[in-house]
Amino acid sequence: MTELIHGDRTHEEYCAAVEDGAARLRALVAEADPAAPVPTCPGWSIAKLVKHVGITQRWAEHLVRTRAPERVGSRDVPMDRLGEGDDPAAWLAAGTGRLLATLRATAPETPVWSWGGDHHARFWSRRMLHELLVHLADVELALGRAPAIDAATAIDGVDEFLGNLPYADWAAERTAKLCGDGETLHLHATDADGEWMIMLGPDGFTWARGHGKGTVAVRGTAGDLLLLVYGRLRPDGGRFEVFGDERLLARWLENSAI
Repeated sequence: MTELIHGDRTHEEYCAAVEDGAARLRALVAEADPAAPVPTCPGWSIAKLVKHVGITQRWAEHLVRTRAPERVGSRDVPMDRLGEGDDPAAWLAAGTGRLLATLRATAPETPVWSWGGDHHARFWSRRMLHELLVHLADVELALGRAPAIDAATAIDGVDEFLGNLPYADWAAERTAKLCGDGETLHLHATDADGEWMIMLGPDGFTWARGHGKGTVAVRGTAGDLLLLVYGRLRPDGGRFEVFGDERLLARWLENSAI
């Protein structure tokens, strides 16, 4: 499978984008009903999503701060948990603040365990941005709003998704099904210079940035394509043009969303 491709942004630029996205998420959380369902995360409420984001940021902060050489589960990380009666927006802000302080105090090339292919602190500034933006979109969609992810960030997000997908061990049973006899998927951003070719071979998939004729092709804005690969938007929801083998696209989406 293809090696992880690093983003074009600097470590600090990723941190600044996390800071901005976190502020947007807190503003939405402050006005949302905590019990409101999040349709794009079945079984989740706004409150559960908040807990997930806050715990994930605290977990990543611990890994980077301690220069963890191997995996440490989030349950094994000492952290302040969101308690009954706590202000969820304030709790999110505290976790984001500590995460950003630690990331900014750490050189991007510092060795740190990660679940992806890049075992350096820079993995976590990039990963925390796209983790945050997808969950921000979850809340926006739950509140009936259209997610707004700028094209450059979304293109980097698709790169990061495809680069990390082979390493998502919790999804290994599904991703093992992403094989074939040379079929190809072509993702084409309509609002920026972003195109991807995904090739399914007997031993799995490979991918590359670029143009080509796919067994199935999907055209949409870069932001929508990012949410499509994460399973947040459906290809038949009116936001995409799909050409070719829709069954291949359905199989890819069913087994790749992480």
